[in-house]
Amino acid sequence: MGNPASPTADGLAAVAAEIVCCAAPLARVADAVAALSCEAARWDSAAAFDAPASGYSTKDQADVAADLKMLLRGPSSLAGSREARGASAKSFTDVPTVHGNFRQAVRALDAAQVRVVDLDAGQGKEDLLMLLATQFATSAHFMCKMSVDRARFCAGSIADARLREELAAAGIDVGDLKGTLAELMADSDAGDHVTDGKDVPGVSSATVEDWRTKLSSLFDPSRPALVEKLKGILEEKKEKRRLPKIPKGTRDFAGRQMAIRERAFSIVTGVFKMHGGVALDTPVFELRETLMSKYGEESKLIYDLADQGGELCSLRYDLTVPFARYLAMNNHITTMRRYQIAKVYRRDKPSKGRYREFYQCDFDIAGVYEPMQAGFEVIKVLTELLDKLDIGMYEVKLNHRKLLDGMLEICGVPPEKFRTVCSSIDKLDKLTFEVVKKELVEEKGVSDETAEKIGNLVKTRGPPLQVLMELRKEGSKFIENDGSVAALNELEILFKALEKANAIDMISFDLSLARGLDYYTGVIYEAVFKGTTQVGSIAAGGRYDNLVGDIVAGKQVPAVGVSLGMERVFAIMEEQEKEKNQETRTTETEVLLSILGKDLTLAAELASELWRAEIKVEIKLSTRVRDHISYATQSGIPWMVIVGQSEIRDGKVKLKNISARQEEEVPRKDFAQVLKHRLTNP
Repeated sequence: MGNPASPTADGLAAVAAEIVCCAAPLARVADAVAALSCEAARWDSAAAFDAPASGYSTKDQADVAADLKMLLRGPSSLAGSREARGASAKSFTDVPTVHGNFRQAVRALDAAQVRVVDLDAGQGKEDLLMLLATQFATSAHFMCKMSVDRARFCAGSIADARLREELAAAGIDVGDLKGTLAELMADSDAGDHVTDGKDVPGVSSATVEDWRTKLSSLFDPSRPALVEKLKGILEEKKEKRRLPKIPKGTRDFAGRQMAIRERAFSIVTGVFKMHGGVALDTPVFELRETLMSKYGEESKLIYDLADQGGELCSLRYDLTVPFARYLAMNNHITTMRRYQIAKVYRRDKPSKGRYREFYQCDFDIAGVYEPMQAGFEVIKVLTELLDKLDIGMYEVKLNHRKLLDGMLEICGVPPEKFRTVCSSIDKLDKLTFEVVKKELVEEKGVSDETAEKIGNLVKTRGPPLQVLMELRKEGSKFIENDGSVAALNELEILFKALEKANAIDMISFDLSLARGLDYYTGVIYEAVFKGTTQVGSIAAGGRYDNLVGDIVAGKQVPAVGVSLGMERVFAIMEEQEKEKNQETRTTETEVLLSILGKDLTLAAELASELWRAEIKVEIKLSTRVRDHISYATQSGIPWMVIVGQSEIRDGKVKLKNISARQEEEVPRKDFAQVLKHRLTNP
């Protein structure tokens, strides 16, 4: 290899190749060990390794985070340890960054050992390899140091008294182990020294050997009791991993639930089409830059995806922004009545009626129309939807963004704080004003006097035309504010149109309605279910004039829309079915073709005739008549076609009306036509 003080480039390249050969698998092992540490510390992996708001700085860091989440996906996420969220938190949350840097250093060293062969003498071969080797050593040092931090925390956090006792019985003192780890850290820190202005990692080999010996004793076969306990723990975790489950905040739909859902979708689609809606489908994920900065404080609920092919993508949060992106991409579209029924995703805390994956049904009208024309029709669509779904009593709260801004201006809120204050006001349907006021004063920097003024005004609510008159009466601060005056004039047009359409009785003019999303610019509304099932808001929407322009500069397409949250509607409909004690049919089968035997050829011939006649048919082969009748009754199938040996011999089939308990024999050649007539003329 040459003089150690001045190694040759070829020698350094050989050393680099050996390091890379060992380091590549070490990176994977280090990730796996980090994942085990997270489990041992009860670290909440679901939140810890999601990309930060600024994203990871390199692809390697993002890859490590993705690998860790994959390793931790098997067991259920446990509540984050309070201790781990304290001083030791960075030894968990910084794993993607530190391990990613290690991967990057390994790859750089690997590339350099190949590239250095092509360099001529004097081109800095040695300097290049020495620099990369130093970077590799530094990244490896930080990775090992972080691993020791986690090990020390885990050793000090053993809460299982029985495990502590067995460790003590096996001659292993947890306190001594903690001391050894602390000693290792001290020696590691003391061993660092400076050469040519660069940190070069060093560590005491004696301490490492002592540490290795004590840790390896944990797995000493001569201590069978401890080994058996560890085996039991591993087997228990393995068994838990075998049990299939779905992620929190998601649902499976089957049988009766699917029947209810399909009925609801049919009603919704019918209303949308009655108002000229055109169907649109968009990708389930969008470029992250399209979604960010559109939802205000709600942006933290967006699901980010791992980097694939150099594009940063996120699951769609709603259907409105993807629609605006579609309009922005298609310059020839200036007006559109669009509807979309699809799933959206939010990294929310699951609770009753609140899911992470759920359906939204959106209807939007884009383009320039007469004042409040599009807004009136969208609100009319909303009331028709809720009436035809027949879910019971509901209320549509309504406000105007310009009126809300005018109210904040009247109260003395600076314009730059309008949106953040609105996000607090939007919580009044869930929190008391005292709680919201505390947030406004302590977190949003609003004065106590201003918060009190807001509290007095947001109490204003009631019948639309009545509240409108109150806000316009002499002495009202609203008639002195230009934005408020413009909003009140628009609302007058809207309320009169809703009154003529017999849709105003379900509307409540409510100044506390804020809608936390940043893109609304005009009228806003939210439908709330008033029945016994507690689901909260079931639909919401509003006007957004600038969203398309925010996506692509120079194009403005004003739009107004509404979104119906179907999961909450499903919950209401399911509860209604239970209360009525009604059986919901899970199929639309009209006829059960009952072959009293096992002749599939005969069944295929007869069933095909019925299918050609567009009759919905199921086939059942069984020698027992009771099995056929029982299946038809339980499935709610209204008719049976019974074919046994006597029917085959006589060239006939038997038709049976289940509910009427009536039977008749008809010629085999005419049975499909006769049955079609019976079904269409009951």
